[in-house]
Amino acid sequence: MRCDLLTLLAAHFTDHSGFMMTVMLHATPDNPVPPQAHAGTFEGSDGRRLRYAVFRSETEICHGTVLVLQGRNETIEKYYETIGDLTARGLWVATFDWRGQGASDRLMKHVRRGHVRRFSDYEDDLRLFMDHIVLPDTRRPFFLLAHSMGCLVALSLAPELEGRIDRMVLCAPFIHLGGQIIRPGLVAVLARMTSMLGLGSLPLSRERQQAGFERNLLTADPQRFARNMAIVEHHPELFLAQPSGRWLHELLSAIRRVTVRGHLTRIHIPTLVLAPGQDPLVPLSVFEAFARNFRAGHLIPIDGARHELLQEADRYRAQVMAAIEAFIPGTQGDDGSMGS
Repeated sequence: MRCDLLTLLAAHFTDHSGFMMTVMLHATPDNPVPPQAHAGTFEGSDGRRLRYAVFRSETEICHGTVLVLQGRNETIEKYYETIGDLTARGLWVATFDWRGQGASDRLMKHVRRGHVRRFSDYEDDLRLFMDHIVLPDTRRPFFLLAHSMGCLVALSLAPELEGRIDRMVLCAPFIHLGGQIIRPGLVAVLARMTSMLGLGSLPLSRERQQAGFERNLLTADPQRFARNMAIVEHHPELFLAQPSGRWLHELLSAIRRVTVRGHLTRIHIPTLVLAPGQDPLVPLSVFEAFARNFRAGHLIPIDGARHELLQEADRYRAQVMAAIEAFIPGTQGDDGSMGS
């Protein structure tokens, strides 16, 4: 691979054993690494090594730190543009690759299969990230910006994050499994059965070839789509194929648990829910029903947008960023409503 087509940012750090290691953040020509970046790993709940990065703002005043929680099959590199938007506004960003994806440790010999043993592992990893990286190495106050699966983890852990996270923004929360050939209820039954029979490591679908832009259901922006495909082309080792039955079982169980009124009423962190109007996974009506039970949440539909709001065309993404900028960091002593 030619060096003028790919640049690497290497960050050195010392692990708990005292050994020097190297972690890389990758850049492609149209996706440079944001400045003031530090990358490393931390130890997850069961000793898994998870890659993280902290990006400091170059502005004179820091307004706090945003924890960016990725969706399934995403990686730090995919969020460089959003990280740059946030740091330009005087916010630091802290983010990490979930276990089993990105440059974090994989959980199976089939390294391209998305898998998790239990959903609580994601929660434990987020707790450890906050305790060992965010709290000692970044600036208060803390905010949370999540996408899709990351929203599900944030929602699940939110009752205990009160007092630590000031505000949350949830982009296209993964609270429903739509867009499938098989009905969601049947998928849930099959996922549960395979897990109970000890076959949870197997996928429930065949691996599909990556769809071109014309057939993709996630973004209407050809440039951002091409940018993300370039990351896949240069670094396929960061990405996954189909999820395992166990992953589906754990995530669908979490969806059922966190979307009920009893759980949502325990969340008191002011939360902005950004709902794409043309999401193939979650219909807008599901977002609306969810928001009616979520007292701390304020729903803003983005008409016409698809699932990946932060990767969408400017006409949609501009609305998303304007809403985020109006909500974070907010003002001290306000009630969490929209405002500067």
